[in-house]
Amino acid sequence: MAGPVEVRAPAEQTEGTRSQLQRWLRQPGEAVRRDEPLLELETDKVTVEIAAPASGTLLQILKDEQADVMPGELLALIETGEAAAPAARATPANAAAASPATLPASPAPPPSRAGSLPEAGSAPVRDASHAAGAAGMSPAVRRLLAERGLEPADVRGSGPGGRITIDDVLNHSPRVTPSAQSGPAEPATRRQPHTAMRRRIAERMVESVHAAPHVTTLFEVDLGAVLAHRTRHRADFEARGAPLTLTAYFLSACVAAIRAVPEANARWTDDALVLNEAIHIGVATALEDRGLVVPVLRDVQALDLFGIARALGELVARAREDALTTADVRGGTFTISNHGVSGSLLAAPIIINQPQSAILGVGKLEKRAVVVSEDGVDRVVVRPRCYVTLTIDHRVMDGHRANRFLEVLVRELECVSN
Repeated sequence: MAGPVEVRAPAEQTEGTRSQLQRWLRQPGEAVRRDEPLLELETDKVTVEIAAPASGTLLQILKDEQADVMPGELLALIETGEAAAPAARATPANAAAASPATLPASPAPPPSRAGSLPEAGSAPVRDASHAAGAAGMSPAVRRLLAERGLEPADVRGSGPGGRITIDDVLNHSPRVTPSAQSGPAEPATRRQPHTAMRRRIAERMVESVHAAPHVTTLFEVDLGAVLAHRTRHRADFEARGAPLTLTAYFLSACVAAIRAVPEANARWTDDALVLNEAIHIGVATALEDRGLVVPVLRDVQALDLFGIARALGELVARAREDALTTADVRGGTFTISNHGVSGSLLAAPIIINQPQSAILGVGKLEKRAVVVSEDGVDRVVVRPRCYVTLTIDHRVMDGHRANRFLEVLVRELECVSN
């Protein structure tokens, strides 16, 4: 008789980095069906659902929730065939009893409170209130609970059937237990566990700073021509399914700038500079309080402005709906960080997304008073302007090449016509 089917973490999902097992969607003893979601993994880039590789009964869970997972690691076993039938009739508790690897080494600890973590080696503890609160929760709600150190049982759900919503979590006020000690009260604190995404971002930022000397150059660009062009064409673009954002213009201008300074679209190795022929630009996209992802717009050099706008709109929409795949965030050769959308005028240095060589920063667009000369006469006018920065790996290029990149970028943006 064939043995149990192994459930392993995809070797290609994480590009050599760790993931975190966010949630099991089935418990030992429960029936599973091939290609239906079995668990959720979160990387520093995306959350992905891992499907069951076979139909049968979930025999054994070998990895707890919130644990780090390496590519290819064994996570669970599925019993198939005749042996799965009696196991499917067992209760989850009985099935767990038959699987020592899923039981804690000592008596189960009491349900965790807000801000606490399960002891190392212990299996997740679930009671009836946890199950009721967890029913129907969206992935965004689950992540928000984890980020705030809360269990579903801690939050009263206001949705249909008691379902917990994002507003329920945001409006939740933790219970405060008065201190039994006399004297001055200690300052109130709360513990917010790191998500897998935040830990991976932190690791990559530190690695990038240690790997490459960062240098930033700053220019200012007048977006009057861009805004006028957008006013003329926005309705037509949107009618054809392409939201015309300012970022689309910057993506288009980057193509000309990279052609002038190909080092900006390269990566450093110990014996050579590897120049990329294709231009795959990552666009940093904030996800409210959940972190940052960088979906990649591929082969930008082959797209006109309409094609860029349409592809960008689709990517950003998938990012905000938690629908990105690992393919959507791989293979970038250059990155844009439009930090101005949240009000920032200038950010420097913006940490380079290794192994890339440069990252463009776009600041807040605002009206500014500038001096212009006409027929030898200076006068002050109000113009729509913003700061643009290029942070470079100083091993790859020097300051004058970074300045050349921004010169071309500014020229392209200020000369938009038709």
